[in-house]
Amino acid sequence: MTTVAGTGGTSGTGGTGAAGPWLVVGLGNPGPAYEGNRHNIGFAVTDLLASRIGGKFKAHKSRSRVLEGRFGAPGSASGCRVVLAQPMSYMNLSGGPVTALRDFYKVPVERIVVVHDELDIDFGQLRLKKGGGDNGHNGLKSLTKSLGPGYFRVRFGVGRPPGRMPVADYVLKDFSAAERKELDYFTDRAADAVESLLLDGLERAQSTYNS
Repeated sequence: MTTVAGTGGTSGTGGTGAAGPWLVVGLGNPGPAYEGNRHNIGFAVTDLLASRIGGKFKAHKSRSRVLEGRFGAPGSASGCRVVLAQPMSYMNLSGGPVTALRDFYKVPVERIVVVHDELDIDFGQLRLKKGGGDNGHNGLKSLTKSLGPGYFRVRFGVGRPPGRMPVADYVLKDFSAAERKELDYFTDRAADAVESLLLDGLERAQSTYNS
């Protein structure tokens, strides 16, 4: 998809135009030790979206890394402003930074999209939806406590842990060697799904990307 370059600036105070910006949040844990973990797929997808915009994340007072830009063809009336964000708290405290971003950019909950790992979906498969429970995901649990449940989710399947491996150990491990062979493809598809959700709406994005 075509994106329009933006800046990493943090001086914005809300949307210009009727609807204002979208806030797209990738969930993960900060620091290089967690970079390749299954739990950090939200960071990987938002990193790819940032590269498409052509900007760099910068520190924001909300305890997040932020990039402002646009999705859509240059000059297109159907394009939209977007704020990409990666909370720099640990996963189970994501609600605080995202709430601060919501307040700073004046984004209603129905214009927030969260990209996260999902245990109950096979590796690489996607499910897009609005609202719902947290399914034991600590990042979603924190977000829902702070925001309510009405945000959009782009759920990236990581599958269930093998045998009796504890869930916490599984999501804090890197993708397997076999999974890494396909990971770039699936990450690219997830980034496409985010853009489609923002530009085309939930139903159309679901019909294309839900699998």
